[in-house]
Amino acid sequence: MIATTIEEALRILTFQSGFNSAVVVAGTAALGLAGGTVGTFLLLRRRALVSDALSHATLPGIAVAFLVGAALGLPERSLPLLLAGAVASGVVGLLTVQALSRFTRLTEDSAIGAVLSVFFGLGVVLLSVIQNLELGGQAGLKTFILGQTAAMAQGEAIAIGLLAAGAALAVALLFKELRVLAFDPGFAAVQGWPVGALDLVLMGLATFVTVIGLQTVGLILVVALLIIPPAAARFWTDRLPALTVAAAVIGALSGWLGATLSALLPKLPAGAVIVLVAGGFFLLSFLFAPARGLVAAALRQGRLRLSFAERRALTDLLDGRPVEGPLALWLRLRGHTRNGALTPAGQAAARAAARDRRLWERFLADYPALLPAHANWGVDPIDSVLPGDMVRLLEERSASS
Repeated sequence: MIATTIEEALRILTFQSGFNSAVVVAGTAALGLAGGTVGTFLLLRRRALVSDALSHATLPGIAVAFLVGAALGLPERSLPLLLAGAVASGVVGLLTVQALSRFTRLTEDSAIGAVLSVFFGLGVVLLSVIQNLELGGQAGLKTFILGQTAAMAQGEAIAIGLLAAGAALAVALLFKELRVLAFDPGFAAVQGWPVGALDLVLMGLATFVTVIGLQTVGLILVVALLIIPPAAARFWTDRLPALTVAAAVIGALSGWLGATLSALLPKLPAGAVIVLVAGGFFLLSFLFAPARGLVAAALRQGRLRLSFAERRALTDLLDGRPVEGPLALWLRLRGHTRNGALTPAGQAAARAAARDRRLWERFLADYPALLPAHANWGVDPIDSVLPGDMVRLLEERSASS
C-alpha cells in the first residue's frame, strides 16, 4: 500500500499521471511562483493586509458577474466572466481602502478591516440570494471561497499557468522600479519616479495573482501564496534578487507539492493542503535557515557566550586566578591548559585575549558612540574589526595611561 502510494506520488510529481493531472499541477506551481514573486514586494512594501482585503473584496464581483451572465444567457459559471467580475470588485475594494486612508482619519489597517468585512459580507449575501434563485450552475460558486483545484478543466489550468507566468514576467521587467519603491519611496519620489503609479502597478499585480488564484486556493487562502513564500524566504537572505528567487521557488514548490498531495488525498481541500505545505516551508525556514533561523541564532549565541567565557577564563589564568568546573575541562580539551597551568599555546591565546580586552575597554571609553554594529566586543579580535591606525592609537593611549 505504501509502495503504491509512493509510486503514484512520484508519477504525479514527474507529470506522468495523465495529461489533466500534469496540467493542474504545473498550473498550480506557476501560480505559486507568481505569488511568491509578487508577494516579495508586497511584503517589503508592508502591504500584506491590503492583499487580504483585496482577496475578500473579489467575492461580490464573482456573484454579480454570475448574475449578469445568467441575465445575458451566457454559459453557466463562465470562468472569464467570473474572473472579470472578481477583478472589477477587487479594484473597487482596493480604491476604497486608499480613499478611506487618504481622505478620512482612519488608519490603513482600520480601512482594510472595514473593506474586508463589508465586501465579504456583501458577497456572502449575494451568494445566498443566488442559491435561492432558480438558476443553473450556482452551486459551484462557493468553490471560489476555498478553491477547488481538482475541478479545473485543462483549458482553465493552462490559462491560469500562462497568466501566472505573465505576472512573474511583469515583476522581472519592473524589478528596478519595484525595488526602489519597496525600500525608499521617499527617495524615489525626490528622484522623479512615479511612486503613486508604481504603487498602483504593484497592487494591480497583486490583484492579478489574487484573481487567478481563486480557482486554485480560494479567496480566503490565496493571500497565503502572496505572503508565506516571501516571509519564509526572508529568513534565508538579505539580498533582494536572491530573496525574490527564493520566494518564487518556495511558492512554486508549495503549489507543486500541495497539488500532488491533494491528488493523493482527494477528500482533503486542495487549497488548504497547498497552504499547509507553504506553512511547512515557513516553519522549516523559521527554525533552520542559516541567516535568521531560530536554531542558527541559538547556535551563534551559544558560540559567542562560550568564546567570551573562554577568553575571560584565559585572562584569569594569566593573572593567576584559578578556573574550575566545565570551563577548566573545556580549556584542557582545547589544548590551552595542562595540569591546571597554561600551555605555550594557552599563554599566547591568553595574552591576545588580555590585549583585546584592554584595547576594547579603551575604545569604549574614548569612542562610546562609534562601536561598529557588526562587532561583538570582548569576543572579536580587535584587529579584525577596527582599522590598523585606530588600533595603534588605542595601544599608545593604553600604554600611556
